Parts: sequence; C-alpha cells; structure tokens
Amino acid sequence: MSLVYIGLGANLDEPQQQLEQALTELAQLPNCHLLAQSSLYHSKPVGPQDQPDYINAVALLKTDLEPLALLDTLQQLEQDHGRVRKRHWGERTLDLDILLIDNLIIESERLTIPHPFAQQRSFVVYPLAEITPTLIFPDGKHVEQLLTELDNDLIRIHA
Repeated sequence: MSLVYIGLGANLDEPQQQLEQALTELAQLPNCHLLAQSSLYHSKPVGPQDQPDYINAVALLKTDLEPLALLDTLQQLEQDHGRVRKRHWGERTLDLDILLIDNLIIESERLTIPHPFAQQRSFVVYPLAEITPTLIFPDGKHVEQLLTELDNDLIRIHA
C-alpha cells in the first residue's frame, strides 16, 4: 500500500461543488482509502489570468494501485467531471494531480513524481502542511520550510 497526495483544483461549473464531489469520489475509488483532506482554498490562477479564480485542496489516499493505474483512474474522474484540455494552465472543471507517492521519484513520459511544481505553489504547500505538517519531500525539503518561502495568497474557505 502506498500513501499518495493528490492535488485538486477547479475553476469552472461551481468549482467548490466540483471539489467536494471529487473528494467524495476519491473516497469511493476501488483499492483506495481516503485518509485525510485539507480545507478548501481560494487561489488566483497560474498561467493565463483571463480565467476565474480556483478552488484547491489536497487529499491523502492509501492505495495499492500502481502509479500509472492511479493516473488513469484520476484522469477518468476528470473526464467524468467534463474536463476539456483547451490550453496549458487554462480553466478546468476538475484537475487532479498526483503530488507525491510515498518517497518515490518517478520520471516517465506520462508521470513525474514528485509533481514538478508542488514545492513552488502555495495552493499545494499550504494544504499539504495542513494535513501533514511534518511532511518531507524526497529531496529532503520540509513542508514547514516551504511555508516560509511562499506567500500565503490563499483564502481558506472551510475545513
């Protein structure tokens, strides 16, 4: 069984409801158990600024799915929520990113773990710190240290 952190984001079609529904669906995935979920956070978009603000969260799952099988499952969940990839870092009904899997480092054509931008984004680091304040990335960086390096430009919606 692996511990997996999933980043969730949405900014279209009732994004708060999209995330709440996705968290419910993550808890019901076969071979997965939802261990924790962060509060929901309101954040500004990364990339094109002509899109709505985002709602973000992080979930912690325990799973026996292999990394690519988990990726396929999450991408299917995105499609079930009407995800259409129109432009890079563009608007979306649901975005599910695998942030970390145990202490693994994976670099393949389809999957990079840890997520390459996880340590640079407040909407990932703050929710991660909320659910696992002692988290250490595979490169040895502590989530507590990352908090001091990033602006807290988030608005916490609810726990």
